Amino acid sequence: MENEMIKTQALIIGAGPAGLATSACLNRLNIPNIVVEREECSASLWKRRSYDCLKLHLAKHYCQLPHMPFPPNTPTFVSKSGFITYLDEYATRFNVSPRYNRNVESAYLNDGRWIVEVGKGAEREVYSAEYLVVATGENSEGVIPEIPGLVESFQGEYLHSSEYKNEIVRIGMWLLRFFPVKLVDRWCLLLAKLRFGDTSRYGLIRPTKGPFMNKIVTGRSPTIDVGCVDEIKAGKIEVVPSIKRIEGKRVVFVDGNTKRVDSIVFATGYKSSVSKWLQVDDGDLFKENGMPKRELPDHWKGENGLYSVGFGRQGLAGITRDAQNVARDIASL
Repeated sequence: MENEMIKTQALIIGAGPAGLATSACLNRLNIPNIVVEREECSASLWKRRSYDCLKLHLAKHYCQLPHMPFPPNTPTFVSKSGFITYLDEYATRFNVSPRYNRNVESAYLNDGRWIVEVGKGAEREVYSAEYLVVATGENSEGVIPEIPGLVESFQGEYLHSSEYKNEIVRIGMWLLRFFPVKLVDRWCLLLAKLRFGDTSRYGLIRPTKGPFMNKIVTGRSPTIDVGCVDEIKAGKIEVVPSIKRIEGKRVVFVDGNTKRVDSIVFATGYKSSVSKWLQVDDGDLFKENGMPKRELPDHWKGENGLYSVGFGRQGLAGITRDAQNVARDIASL
């Protein structure tokens, strides 16, 4: 029996901060929308794939979503639990009700509408939307590098850091209100050297760009140290070169040294998974690597009603701008 088509004006893929923000902005404009999410909860990256001591690395006013500031008594750097509470309250306030356990299998354009096929366990759903908003983010899938011997011979356990459970940037954020990024970056690099010394002696190569320019160029956010550097200097944490290959429980590094290990946690970043299910040519927005073709500030809008939110390498502040831009654009059509 053929699945009944579920029609909506806007379909949002992903119920992380980007999807919640987009739905909230559309709801405020009375634009019908549906949010589908592959996990069984919203903001699953925060709730299920982040370590317990996590804190936001940017001040709270850079991390709030549209139309709802953090309460005045919220700490400047919000904890994981505090941010999860904020997101849940945000969804309730703006009546965002994602449909969970929906795994998008394909999305393509047909007669001017977006057809999205979704797996729901053993069942399937088919959605038809005038507008399609991709809010799965730049970090929807953890990256584990291909290392010779990892899959074939490693006798221990390995996992991505997203499955693992259990601050100089603050000055820079204040300075950015008054001075250019390049100047603030130079000060941050100097302060980091004064605070931590020459970390290259411990295997940590000093960056050539400051934290804020690095974020703009690479999309990588600066990290606030909570004791790791001191542990490295004390010899409790050892920094080693890249892995060349794995033989059983023995890891061979590129410098020829080896170590026996029982487990490996890959803190090797994330990637977009958009190109796995979206026919990227239909909306002329995404490249084959799942990232937008266009640079800021035009990265969020494609053709034929296709949009993206949270792909501008601007963090939560960028999500807020993208969601508002998308909602305003749809409302104007």
